[in-house]
Amino acid sequence: MYQLMSPDQAVRLIQSGDCICVNSFVGIENPVELHEALYRRYRDTRAPSRLTLVSSAGFGVWDENRNAEGYIRDGAVERLICGHFGAMLSTKKLVLEDRFEAYNLPLGCISHAIRAQAGGLPGALSKVGLDIFVDPRREGPGINRVSRDTDLVKLVEVDGEEFLYYQLPKLNIALIKGTAADRFGNISFDDMYMSGDALSICQAVRANHGKVIVQVDRLVTTPSRPRNTIIPGCLVDVIVVTEPEPRPVAFKALTGSFEIPYEEWKGWQEMVDDLSNARTNGSPAFNTIGRRAARELHPDDIVNIGIGIPETVAKYARKNGMLDKITLTVESGGIGGFPASGTVFGAMIGAASVYDMANQFDLYNHGGLNICFMGAFEVDRWGNVNAHRGPENFSGIGGFANITAKTPTVVFCLTFNTKGLRMERHRDDVTILENGTVPKFVEEVRSISFSAKRARENGQRVLYVTERCVFELGEKGLRLKEVYPGVDIQKDILDLLPFEVE
Repeated sequence: MYQLMSPDQAVRLIQSGDCICVNSFVGIENPVELHEALYRRYRDTRAPSRLTLVSSAGFGVWDENRNAEGYIRDGAVERLICGHFGAMLSTKKLVLEDRFEAYNLPLGCISHAIRAQAGGLPGALSKVGLDIFVDPRREGPGINRVSRDTDLVKLVEVDGEEFLYYQLPKLNIALIKGTAADRFGNISFDDMYMSGDALSICQAVRANHGKVIVQVDRLVTTPSRPRNTIIPGCLVDVIVVTEPEPRPVAFKALTGSFEIPYEEWKGWQEMVDDLSNARTNGSPAFNTIGRRAARELHPDDIVNIGIGIPETVAKYARKNGMLDKITLTVESGGIGGFPASGTVFGAMIGAASVYDMANQFDLYNHGGLNICFMGAFEVDRWGNVNAHRGPENFSGIGGFANITAKTPTVVFCLTFNTKGLRMERHRDDVTILENGTVPKFVEEVRSISFSAKRARENGQRVLYVTERCVFELGEKGLRLKEVYPGVDIQKDILDLLPFEVE
């Protein structure tokens, strides 16, 4: 039977050396009060220490002084295993300072490893990650010099086929955010943007004889309808009721609590973007890329659109009448609506369905998408892509590796160069006024997020859409497929490449 506790009482159950699994998605649905209570305890007592934190999609609230940032910065954490670090503003800096062990695994592979542990299996097999940075034959998952654990990702062979075997440490503390608990302790997620890995995390922790701690906004007297219960009460040890953080009215569009017809998506999107600091960039370069990339869409496509430049694809899909003929998806589990951006990335406007994150990655891993549009930091002569690590910073691979691993058509959206790029477009004609000082097409990427070799073996069609031309993946590397009107192929493209293309 569950117990009702305050946040400070609940975190006393966490002991030094515990492995905490957090259910959240980048910057949304974090159990903030539990994290901050844990910080208060550590600040006052220096306990618990030597913690391991695991999260499929990472956790943070885009504020280096809130959520888990304080106790991570002060030394409570020994090891961090995450798919994405983008919203963890302080933590991702400390990682590069070698302050603690930190590992970056593909988001979907962590999600599946959690589910495997819930089912009594020590880990999960996947072809996702082969021939990219996480493969032990390349860099492995460690981000910094002190991260040397070789058990998290292993290369194995089953029936003559290569796989990566993802194995997490035993999870024994669950920190979850839900909406409401009924008198039986059943947890619903009615006002949440997603449920993520919540059920699998609770099952795994209970199987490991640990403690499940759930933060909710309220208690309700009427039992939840069975299909609305995400976590059954028998799996819950502690319920913590906290005052919900106020949310702008526009964010109610992200909960799925009312229907939003397609005709209203644009209006809701604009309201959400204004409140979530979404980067809406109307640059000619971004718009040129989005317009060209959107031409790759076909009716009935199931699609994933990444953040950044790829978001302009949706804009032009709306303009050309294709947006209501395709099905958009987002990694956190949403299908059939319009993905939000900025601080609420992972939520969806007008979703038709929101299911568990592990199920979404079942779809992605085995080619269930028809097409995806992703960003890139760098592309090399072979067609490999680095999308997770810059020269002095990183956000992590997130769902990128899963999404691009088997999708039949992969479209990378990136400028030819950056830092000072200026261009004009008049109708279909493009004029490059000034090139940026940082090239995007390089001899060799610093770290591989997408393997051209693996894509060729899978028979995937791969395009690299820029503001001046389109490359495609050929048998020997990049092939120049298309040059836009007004662009000088020699001066604006070939002379700027550090390698030859077909």
